[in-house]
Parts: sequence; structure tokens; C-alpha cells
Amino acid sequence: MLIEQSIKSQEIAMPESDPFAIADAALLAKTGKSLSDWIEMARLCPETSHMKVVGWLKSEHGLGHGHANTVVHALNASAAVSQDDVTLVAAMFAGPKAELLPVHEAILTALRSLGDDIKLAPKKGYVSFRRSKQFALGQPSTKDRYDLGLVLKGEPPEGRLEAAGSWNGMVSHRVRLNSPADVDAELHAWLRVAYERA
Repeated sequence: MLIEQSIKSQEIAMPESDPFAIADAALLAKTGKSLSDWIEMARLCPETSHMKVVGWLKSEHGLGHGHANTVVHALNASAAVSQDDVTLVAAMFAGPKAELLPVHEAILTALRSLGDDIKLAPKKGYVSFRRSKQFALGQPSTKDRYDLGLVLKGEPPEGRLEAAGSWNGMVSHRVRLNSPADVDAELHAWLRVAYERA
């Protein structure tokens, strides 16, 4: 499979096999209850929709949004993190978006040149690029546009480097890419700044 070969050909670390282990430890430390305990609590919610259960955990039990969301994903076993990375990336580049895979591969090559401490965290619809924290994300947004989000707080938007605005709240800037040639020296420089700040 092209996607699997692409992922394996990049020398970038992938997340550990148990995606809920970190959440379990964080919940236990913060609340004194494990992820399993919180899943059982969420089963008591009279609501069934994802966001309503999240809201219930927040309002009735004081969980923060991220923890509540993780609990509901684990409860429903529908979390992107419950799927393997190859499956998530393959789904992102399925159908007409397959034409954007070379752009993604060019981004991965650029990332590999920055250091060996970068982790890829594929989600449904995008890939998070992380060190100690997320510094960028890549997303095939349309059949002919790949968006690279960058965490460059304080940098003024200029030219191709746009303010992310409402596109994605996890990054401050966005660069729209249409071909591997768009992953040029200018983009490498922005990636390096975001990487060094993470």
C-alpha cells in the first residue's frame, strides 16, 4: 500500500501503541479516577450524543473539555486514536485527495531535516506534528489543496503565510499548498521556527 510505504519510509517517530495510556495517567493524577472509572461514569449520562455526554461530564463532574472528550471517545471506541496510523492517513488521502499525498510526503521530508525528535500523531482528517507540544499540522482540505498549519504566535501574516483565523484554533498561521514544489525554502524556514519554539 502506497500510504503504508510512505509512512514507513519516513524516519519520524509514531505514537506508542496504547493511545489512552497518557489520558489514563493524566486523569488519575488530576481527579484520582482512572479512565476506566470515568468511562463507567459517562455510561450513567442520560444523553447519548458525543457532545452532550462531553457537556454532562464537564458540568456535572467538573472535567475539562479535553479530558471529557477523551473519555467519550474511549467510551464509544470511536476515537481517531483507536485506529492505527496507516488507516487514518489512508482515509485522509482516499479518493480525489490521493493527488495530495506527494505534498504530504514533501512536508514529511522537510520535517525529517529538522530533527529526529518529531512525532506524527494522525487524527481523523489531519496529522499533528509534535515535539514536546504540537508545532504544526497538515491537512488535505480539498481535492487540490493541502493546508499546513503552523504555531507561529506573534509573527505577522505576510504573503503565503496567512493568519489561521477560524480555520483551526490549534495553530496561529496557515499556508495553502497545491504541489510538492510549494514546500520550498520559505516554507522550510517557517517550519524550522515553529519546530524550534516547540
